Amino acid sequence: MAAAGCGSHVARIIRSTGGVVSAAQTLMEVEWNRTLNDVSTARVLIAPEGNCCEELSGIRTWRHKLAIWRDGEQVWDGPIITVKWTLGNVEIFAGDITAYLGRRVPHKTMSFTGSDLTDIASWLIEDGFAPDDPGHTVQVVAPSKVKGDRSYTVDTGQTGDHLKDLSDTGLDYTAVGSTIILLPDNHTASVGSLTDADLPSGLAVTEDGVELATRWIVHGDQTNAAIKGTAGGTDAYYGLLERTVDETSILDNLSATSAAKGRLAANLPVPVFLDSQDVTLSPEAPVNVAKLVPGWCLDISTTQTCRTVHQRMKISAVKVTEDGQGESVQISLSQTGAATAA
Repeated sequence: MAAAGCGSHVARIIRSTGGVVSAAQTLMEVEWNRTLNDVSTARVLIAPEGNCCEELSGIRTWRHKLAIWRDGEQVWDGPIITVKWTLGNVEIFAGDITAYLGRRVPHKTMSFTGSDLTDIASWLIEDGFAPDDPGHTVQVVAPSKVKGDRSYTVDTGQTGDHLKDLSDTGLDYTAVGSTIILLPDNHTASVGSLTDADLPSGLAVTEDGVELATRWIVHGDQTNAAIKGTAGGTDAYYGLLERTVDETSILDNLSATSAAKGRLAANLPVPVFLDSQDVTLSPEAPVNVAKLVPGWCLDISTTQTCRTVHQRMKISAVKVTEDGQGESVQISLSQTGAATAA
């Protein structure tokens, strides 16, 4: 059985076109994250040795990428966004491969009718990378089963923002290395189980009422007709809490209604989140750290706090750090509504 263990990291600076610029020979600190439906980040602090300083002086943002391995398995890579050179240290910050999409726009006008959100997302990604591909793959775990009409206009809006808008209406995405994974919002496959023996003291369970809504109104394109979709209403338990949002890429009422239903399902009942905060999972926790990918789930059983949790929860973020004190693995989870596996 896999265990979290106490991992050791190495890092490399590589060219977007291939080839190593520099190895991080003395890696003082390393941190890498995986984030659901957003750009994840990584950071390394390097103490240059020998000719390494000359190599590191040539690092350039967006031209070069940061790649990180944990116990020999690559766990992260993406474009370098910031470099800071100080006396005796070089600090590098990077974003995952979806950071490129935040600097890309649609390269042609495209309309979709009754298309699954995963097909629309796949087109956005492929179109975004078409003129200049840093090396990517798209993995579709399963269709979202949410269909709709969308329209994108050449040179209008950032591709990353368009992708994030889709994630609000029934689609999840996450980056692992150079792969962008697309999966349905209700994906419930589990990659492990955690109990109080695996979860550290300092665990926080949060019920976030800020996100609660019992009725959603989604306004789509308003050019030719007022596109609108609604879902929900007065709830027998919570009463009436209404929220509205504009999603101008939506072209028909049916798609707007699907978007409203997706938002309603994500926030009713009140979302419950679990976070290991500033403490790490036990090294004996029966999980493979490299397989902790946002969008997949863990079966959680904890009675540490007054709010007990016994259910399958979706991984929403992973944070792994290593410094002179050792390694820390932190996770954030949110409810899926799925029953805990037997």
